[in-house]
Amino acid sequence: VPFTGMQRAVSNNMMATLNIPEFRVSREIQMDAFDTLYQKLKPNGVTVSAMLAKAVALAIAKHPIVNSSYSDKDGGGIQFNPDINIAMAVSIDGGLITPTLKYANERSIVELGENWKELVGKARSNSLTPDEYNSGTFTISNMGMFGVTDFGAILPVGSGGILAIGGTQEMIVPDGAAILGMKKVKKMKVTLTCDHRQIYGSDAAFFLKTLAD
Repeated sequence: VPFTGMQRAVSNNMMATLNIPEFRVSREIQMDAFDTLYQKLKPNGVTVSAMLAKAVALAIAKHPIVNSSYSDKDGGGIQFNPDINIAMAVSIDGGLITPTLKYANERSIVELGENWKELVGKARSNSLTPDEYNSGTFTISNMGMFGVTDFGAILPVGSGGILAIGGTQEMIVPDGAAILGMKKVKKMKVTLTCDHRQIYGSDAAFFLKTLAD
């Protein structure tokens, strides 16, 4: 069965990534405070996707190297992107597309939530404009809603980082203040894939620490 136009584009993009020296760093993030905040904001129409985009964007603002891309100009260099545009992978019939929440660090969570619902609707109806899916500077791939707990994502061509997000799980951890010395918490595992030409392991680690905090 021949590829559709979208499947061909995805295939070509995946092949192009073979020339990128990438690496991955993972970290568990405690999600209890996040879930509590989500329950408070949910009545206002705020989605988990909007909250994740906002959290990632604010962390990127403190670590702009993660929002950069490699440049071939003058023998190699770093292209720092002035805007923080969070692209998020969405599965649609016949392929995958990445609607983008532009200026995610500057906009309110409520506004991002409204925009995300609009973008997903356009993605499902195949009516996104190129600027609405080609303007991302950093990508999130979230498969937690499918029961996936841990995975790594392939770095999109032209960007420096992509964050793979797994599902939240309840875990028992030590707690000196608890009666039995243990407590139940919710944790989520994330894996950051980076272009190693301009982003180093310490950059990824510090970014993930900021995101977790």
